[in-house]
Amino acid sequence: QVQLLESGGGSVQAGGSLRLSCVASAYTSECMGWFRQAPGKGREGVASFSVGLTTVYTDSVKGRFTISHDSAKKTLYLQMNSLKPEDTAMYYCATSRSCWVGRNVLSPVTFDYWGQGTQVTVSS
Repeated sequence: QVQLLESGGGSVQAGGSLRLSCVASAYTSECMGWFRQAPGKGREGVASFSVGLTTVYTDSVKGRFTISHDSAKKTLYLQMNSLKPEDTAMYYCATSRSCWVGRNVLSPVTFDYWGQGTQVTVSS
């Protein structure tokens, strides 16, 4: 069983920045990503890697968020800049057992392993 541990969440004012980290106990595949879930809403794909480490972002974060990883440290990152109140949510990292072209890496059903989440709160 792969363990994922997120960190880096917190409370910031609108326009601020945060950097989330997710350490994995083992490497699984190139498909790995960040999701978020606000109260009363479904889990939403934010940013992910696909085959060939191609990056995929949901439209609302393009130009503001950047996903990256350090394979030696088995760590996934999410740099979040120009934060908005609507970015407030619990953020989760996730990895998949397998990865191939055509997988929807912004869909939660693609992923097999999940962290416990880290809270991000953005005030106006």
